[in-house]
Amino acid sequence: MKALIPILAAVALSGCMVGPNYKQPAPLSAPASTLRETAMAGVSPTPLPDKWWRLFDDPNVDRLVEQALVHNTDLRVAAANLQRARAVLSESRAGLLPTGGASAEYQRQRSTDLTGRKADTDFFATGYDASYEVDLFGGVSRSIQAARADEQAAQAQVDAARVSVAAETARAYASACSFAAQVAVARDTVKLQSDTLGLTQRLFDAGRGTLRDVDRASVLVEQANAQLPVLEAERRASLYALAVLTGTPPAEFDAAAASCTRAPEAGAPLPVGDGQALLARRPDVRAAERTLAADIARVGVATADLYPSIRLLGSVSLGASKLGDIGKPQSFGFSFGPLISWNFPLNGAARARVRQAQADATGSLASFDGAVLRALQETEQALARLGGAIQREAALRRAVAASDDAARLSRMRFDYGADSFLQLLDAERDRASNRGALAQATADRADAQITVFKALGGGWETAPPIADKPAQR
Repeated sequence: MKALIPILAAVALSGCMVGPNYKQPAPLSAPASTLRETAMAGVSPTPLPDKWWRLFDDPNVDRLVEQALVHNTDLRVAAANLQRARAVLSESRAGLLPTGGASAEYQRQRSTDLTGRKADTDFFATGYDASYEVDLFGGVSRSIQAARADEQAAQAQVDAARVSVAAETARAYASACSFAAQVAVARDTVKLQSDTLGLTQRLFDAGRGTLRDVDRASVLVEQANAQLPVLEAERRASLYALAVLTGTPPAEFDAAAASCTRAPEAGAPLPVGDGQALLARRPDVRAAERTLAADIARVGVATADLYPSIRLLGSVSLGASKLGDIGKPQSFGFSFGPLISWNFPLNGAARARVRQAQADATGSLASFDGAVLRALQETEQALARLGGAIQREAALRRAVAASDDAARLSRMRFDYGADSFLQLLDAERDRASNRGALAQATADRADAQITVFKALGGGWETAPPIADKPAQR
């Protein structure tokens, strides 16, 4: 019992942990985290729903995003990283448990005495060795804290990947639809300009026009034709991107997305919540906070290396010169006792590792602060650009309506001889320009809405499980 007293005392002290204890950074005050841009039209301070893409009320968006959240390759990589972090946590927790191993041995030995006579002897042995590291200064506990925080950071990274994949999938679909709409506008413009060219040619043939008028009308037709291949190429490029995002080969792009001709639009004002809910929801902010916690715990791990380590060793064995004697009382043996080791940090390497860990923690704190500010910045910027996109789209809709009326009146006046051909061309050119600008503005508005949702960082809360294999086609 006297021999066990220091051992028991060491076990009792094993709850003592060196190094700093983690304290979560204080959240920003309500005024500092206020979103200024939520006062504009088109948004609402109501909380963000779990699956924001359903606000577009488009079954194709719902289906494609759900497919991407299951089969996207970037998500599978993030899920694998999470599995690895969980395995590392399990390994760290194993440090709190004893380790042991069984052994069996057979030896045959020949010896020679002084007379030169040789003798052979056999020896049979089996045993079990066990050891347990007393976590006297909390190095093992700190490593568990670090591994647990790393696992939580990896989970936040999975959530961040889900946010990005959902947003980029919706963006690729909206882009394909928007380019299809712009292709339709460009084709209508080609038709209108072709009609004007035909009229100009007939007037020239009848002696009422000039060759210059025909050439100018031809220029407008070819300019409209030049837009078509570019817009169509961008539409196909968006479909290929959408296919890869959903875990599908580009050649097998979605047929429903290929037939879409109108960009999705959220009918109701966008729910954006408030700044404090944003910071609590954003996965990158949570990941940065968990990384900070892990790095502070690693300071304790490095500090514990400055102190001695104590291991309790024990073994039981059975050994005899005859196999049949194994198990008899005289074959039994055991050992038990502590092993104290201490790597004296004479060269300063251990203390240097502590300083390295402290520097990592300081950098992680700065990264966390940056993540908080960046989350607010991205959201404010996205909301500001959305407001501008909404206003621009509304103004261009009014401009298209006015230019349509102007072009219709100009053609009527031209037919009656009240307007010149130059005035008709100008009216047609204005109408084509405004219709193309409106199609682009509609695409920009859809993209801005999706960017807002991506900045808000939601949508991952009720995501489906990630597949570990590519989608089967």
